Amino acid sequence: MDELIADFIHYLDVERGLAPLTQVSYRQDLREFQAWLEAQEIDAFPSDLAVIQDFLSAQNAQKAPSSLSRMISAMRRFYRYLLKEGVITVDPMALVDSPKPAQHLPATLSSPEIDRLMAAPDLSRPLGLRDRAIFELMYATGLRVSEVVNLRLDQLHLTMNLIQVTGKGDKERIIPISAQAAGWVQRYLQDARPGLTQKTRPDAVFVNFHGRQLTRQGIWKNLKAYITALGIKKNVTPHTLRHSFATHLLENGADLRVLQELLGHSDISTTQIYTHLSAKKIVAVYHKTHPRG
Repeated sequence: MDELIADFIHYLDVERGLAPLTQVSYRQDLREFQAWLEAQEIDAFPSDLAVIQDFLSAQNAQKAPSSLSRMISAMRRFYRYLLKEGVITVDPMALVDSPKPAQHLPATLSSPEIDRLMAAPDLSRPLGLRDRAIFELMYATGLRVSEVVNLRLDQLHLTMNLIQVTGKGDKERIIPISAQAAGWVQRYLQDARPGLTQKTRPDAVFVNFHGRQLTRQGIWKNLKAYITALGIKKNVTPHTLRHSFATHLLENGADLRVLQELLGHSDISTTQIYTHLSAKKIVAVYHKTHPRG
């Protein structure tokens, strides 16, 4: 069973191009399944649906719906791989439904809060100018934080107000960037980055104090510090800027399909969570403005 899991993870990496974090999660889920089977004295991955249902029933009592859904996704992919490789002749996971996770509306920043955040960095310092450029870029494009830290100099096309992004599954997309955000990135490149990278010469656009590629944790830590200093009580993460980008576009009339392309969602259902946010705004406006609301 160890070898089958290792071969499957290698397949996800080389042939399917899944993100490293997804590979780690899938490996962990399959290891849990393996440990449960071994505790039941079962020495091979079963084709018996009843055995799988017993395992998932046990997991259902321990895991949140989102975690259980991910585990089922891992097992579904794994069993399809086993079928493809001829290890099994019947795929029992084809009969297993994923649980419907609870719909949690993501936190967003209001436009005034966005303005306060943008004004917070100290522009007299190279790192302050860098932070302003990062926040402007993330709010203007809806980039994932992983896409920001992995952004390379050759992916910037600022004169055309475009950037090239490598997203999940190594899928590339071209995203427009506002002239304002492009201007801040250009200012950072001219006035701050050269002094930070005199000895390192990295390809990454955004670097830390030592001139090395900035990390996801670095952006999260810096953003938290600004939010705390501003006295904003919301649970703000780098993903909040992505949520705010999407929400504000929809509230101002953007098409859902366009938003899907900008966010890099492979499935429109992932983008549709923002329609709930938009509907919430509509209800609030109705109650505020209707004479009998």
